[in-house]
Amino acid sequence: MSSSTHNTGATERAEVQQRDVAYARSAPAYGRWISWIVVLVIASNFLWIVATNPNFEWQVVLQWFTEASVLQGLKVTLGLTLVSMVLGTLLGLLLAVWRLSENRLLSSIASLYIWFFRGTPLLVQLIFWYNLSTLFPTLSLTLPWTSLTGASWNTNDLITPLTAAIAGLALNEAAYMAEIIRAGLLSVDNGQVETTQAFGMSRSRALRRIIIPQAMRAIIPPSGNQLISMIKATSLVSVIAMGDLLYSVQAVYNRTFEIVPMLMVAVIWYLLITSVLNVGQSAIERYYARGSRRTVENVKARSPAVRPETRLVHKEEV
Repeated sequence: MSSSTHNTGATERAEVQQRDVAYARSAPAYGRWISWIVVLVIASNFLWIVATNPNFEWQVVLQWFTEASVLQGLKVTLGLTLVSMVLGTLLGLLLAVWRLSENRLLSSIASLYIWFFRGTPLLVQLIFWYNLSTLFPTLSLTLPWTSLTGASWNTNDLITPLTAAIAGLALNEAAYMAEIIRAGLLSVDNGQVETTQAFGMSRSRALRRIIIPQAMRAIIPPSGNQLISMIKATSLVSVIAMGDLLYSVQAVYNRTFEIVPMLMVAVIWYLLITSVLNVGQSAIERYYARGSRRTVENVKARSPAVRPETRLVHKEEV
């Protein structure tokens, strides 16, 4: 009798294990392994072809990779990216708040700004700022509709390649960041806004303390993409004689005619910078995503299920 009961319990235990998802096992993914092998073979073959191709002149790449002029151009690229991104983000935040404002004047100004700067190419904007002196030889503070002038400056003294590059990049970036931030603010539940109003918080304090921190989870990913795009967009300032990374590389191959290896120097540096930014973006995303995702381990820890063996024991006892 006991042997029969034991066999029955073992059978029921096996059936329970077969039905319980905790004991589920996925089928062997042979197709996935085959696809991985095919991709690795193709990728390794491509890398071998590139590494052994003498036309890339890898010895020239190594020679110029850390050369002083190239590193100076790299510093200019990073500096332009940092300054333009900070200014563009701050101005974009202001434009986003204006765009969501109930004040029709502020909303219209923000919409017009975004329409213009998103609708014209960045290269055209850079060239325009660099040649601003052809339209306005002098910049002055005057009383509207009068000839009274408070101060005046020579435009060529103000608009240098550096200031033209910062103005073009920052103002263009502000239009895109305004829409990104606006989308992030709209992603916050309207109940949060109503709660801040119920507590008597001012709009600026509610944005700073409640709404923006919650919106960051939706703002960070596209902002990271914009930062990476900004790194690459700085290469356009070479047309206004700004000594960025690409301009420095071009200055070298214009003398040595080693076009391909010098371009590879720029490509490798750009890839290294964007790779570091990708790692930083992922870390920031994880920081703002805290508490928003539940892992399987957390779910099991919060709601532990009764083990099948325990259920069987209770059934046998009964």
